[in-house]
Amino acid sequence: MTTTERKISQEEFDRRSAEARANPEYQAAYRAAEIAYKLGEQVRQAREARGWTQSELAKRAGMKQNAISRFEAGDGVPTIQTLDRLAGAFGVQLNIGVTPA
Repeated sequence: MTTTERKISQEEFDRRSAEARANPEYQAAYRAAEIAYKLGEQVRQAREARGWTQSELAKRAGMKQNAISRFEAGDGVPTIQTLDRLAGAFGVQLNIGVTPA
């Protein structure tokens, strides 16, 4: 082990994890990541249901294939413009709303 590495106990790890999860900033970031992942999963399922490759979807949406790949992986929260471009590529209308939790 180098001088910059330090082992911590499971109890210490659990305590630090609990503190982090209680932090409102952590909760907001976790929620944003969860939304991005779910949106990416929906897009991947819709693309695969049509038998399209990521390249085909990218072409139809006016995007690059690597952007589709990142989106499907949940890498970052998409803009409304991106969601609208993807909806247009699928021939569906973008519907954004809020519902009771």
